[in-house]
Amino acid sequence: MAEAFTPAALSADKAQRYADLALEIASVLEGEPNLTARMATVSAMLRQAFEHFFWVGFYVVDETKAEELVVGPYQGTLGCLRIAFSRGVCGAAARERRIVIVEDVDAFPGHIACDSRSRSEIVLPVLDRAGQLIAVLDVDAEIPAAFDQVDAVGLERILKAQFSV
Repeated sequence: MAEAFTPAALSADKAQRYADLALEIASVLEGEPNLTARMATVSAMLRQAFEHFFWVGFYVVDETKAEELVVGPYQGTLGCLRIAFSRGVCGAAARERRIVIVEDVDAFPGHIACDSRSRSEIVLPVLDRAGQLIAVLDVDAEIPAAFDQVDAVGLERILKAQFSV
């Protein structure tokens, strides 16, 4: 009899996919100092690794405007060009320096619909070696509740390995 897929088994499989991907990303980016190249590569590799990720990208802290993000390297449809720290999921993650998981974007107060097909989202702050916010990583899916703690842990490990070292 075939083994049944359980939520725990699916989570374990997803955790392993993140672990494998972290190693692959580290291998590809070994020795690359350019921040834009690192962000572009992470975006592309994440988008390819998970079929349900329909938008993956970075919003970078704009050094010329206080508390504002500007679109950076991404994979997917057109993104918002600028997001204030006071608005949306990306703004909340930047402002609060925490991971934000949104199961239903329509239920998130102040959600910014850069693409109306987005149904769920996870946003993580990206910190440099000194612990300063340099960007947020935004991942969207067209299905509700696409992200969980396994995604948060897996993505956070990738970001720390690539941007906080």
